[in-house]
Amino acid sequence: MSSSLSRRAGAFVTACACVAVLANSASAQAKSTGSGFGMGYTDIGPTIGLGGLNGASASFGGRFEHAIKALPDLGNGLLGIQVAASYYSWSSSFVGYSWSYKYIPIGVTANYHFKMSEPKFDPFVGLGLGYNVVSCSFTGAGSTDCGYNSGIYAIARAGARYFFSPSMAAYGDVGAGGGTLNLGLMFKLR
Repeated sequence: MSSSLSRRAGAFVTACACVAVLANSASAQAKSTGSGFGMGYTDIGPTIGLGGLNGASASFGGRFEHAIKALPDLGNGLLGIQVAASYYSWSSSFVGYSWSYKYIPIGVTANYHFKMSEPKFDPFVGLGLGYNVVSCSFTGAGSTDCGYNSGIYAIARAGARYFFSPSMAAYGDVGAGGGTLNLGLMFKLR
């Protein structure tokens, strides 16, 4: 891992820890109106993505989700709409040629949240579409084609939240999209 990426990852983790401490102390002072993922629930939070990122070692991004509909005929689950965005970059070189790539995958998924007896645990599965914004620079003789283009991609994922408090949860998802594994913290907006 490059030192620049290490510094960025360290700063990101430090910022997440500071936000978590502040959110936890604020939630301790506020009255709890319920816990877990329920109708009308909305959250937002930062994520780090690992794996499936071409030559990059990590992506940085975020998630936003809102629960929009109860599904009593489908196991009493909930339907949530999630928007995800990430950023990652990587470079490669070979005998006098070099390429530099920057990716910004932006996606929307419909997530089915399973009804659980333990409100602190919120597992879900989701399907959706995304658009990958790709920019590339090339140096060397010959073609300037980098081999990658912006375009639409399919998203399939499974994930879960674990609530530390009514207003903060650990978050993780796996599947296809910007990264194979995404980890983060989610903060309840309402």
